Amino acid sequence: MILQVGVKVFLKNEEGKYLLVKRSAEKYGKTKGSWDIVGGRIEAGTKLFENLRREVKEETQLEILSEPRLIEAQDIIPNAEKHVVRLTYVADTKGQPVLDISENIEYVWVTVKELEKQEDLDIYVKEIVEKNLIK
Repeated sequence: MILQVGVKVFLKNEEGKYLLVKRSAEKYGKTKGSWDIVGGRIEAGTKLFENLRREVKEETQLEILSEPRLIEAQDIIPNAEKHVVRLTYVADTKGQPVLDISENIEYVWVTVKELEKQEDLDIYVKEIVEKNLIK
């Protein structure tokens, strides 16, 4: 079995809104929810926060301005060959994203209330929202 670790982040702007990005169907195909938060798999031998900062920069050109706070660890086991541990953080940022459209084709800043009502939300993000881990 292959074990991978992923890092994701709820980026919070100065207005208290969170960034959602819409995944590219060309790159990701059919997913369980096309609206997601920024992040990706870690590179072995590189620290978690370095990976998180790299993913944020690559996908949005934004910087993480605060110490990321871990809010959830999730197991994603899509089949008998793969197990992904997804670590999700909250961190502050400012500015507007410039998307790498090969990965994400749209973005939106949302309040917690809007996040709770967001349609087509990634199932693992939705699970975190439903547990009220985002304030």
